Amino acid sequence: MGSGSSPCASCKLLRRRCAKDCIFAPYFPPDDPHKFAIVHKVFGASNVSKMLQELPIHQRGDAVSSLVYEANARMRDPVYGCVGAISYLQNQVSQLQMQLAVAQAQAEILCIQMQSEPEPELPAAIHPSLMMDCDTKSLLLSGSNYTGDFGDQMPHLLSFSSSNNNVIQDPLKRESLWT
Repeated sequence: MGSGSSPCASCKLLRRRCAKDCIFAPYFPPDDPHKFAIVHKVFGASNVSKMLQELPIHQRGDAVSSLVYEANARMRDPVYGCVGAISYLQNQVSQLQMQLAVAQAQAEILCIQMQSEPEPELPAAIHPSLMMDCDTKSLLLSGSNYTGDFGDQMPHLLSFSSSNNNVIQDPLKRESLWT
């Protein structure tokens, strides 16, 4: 039986007596009935019981957490479940990687342009410590672990913009599974 004399959430929902060796009691406490209710609605109590009995005791807690997560995902998206959420996040990662590649290409083009143009005279307002060569900018934008000490000057170092505003921001725009 669960904590004290109160039946576990599963036995309470199924309106049965909670035995001492109830397989659900350690994982579905009586103070969180929604947790079992959603798992029961998606998977069924009998199936959950069979799954838990097939697992070693030390893996059951993780299995219940996974079942609760998948049941919640299935309630939000009955067709794809958590796979829909994973797919959505993978699409976001792909889009961000593409944006990073575009930004790196723009930075490289800017470095090439800066190397080919004669150096203009610096205004007095620009502090010499804020200046760096294109190799340092490329290093910063390439994602490597540059350990130079820039302190709070970092926003100034990356505040250059490209003169070409005709870059496609999202050429592989994909439909989201959530819309």
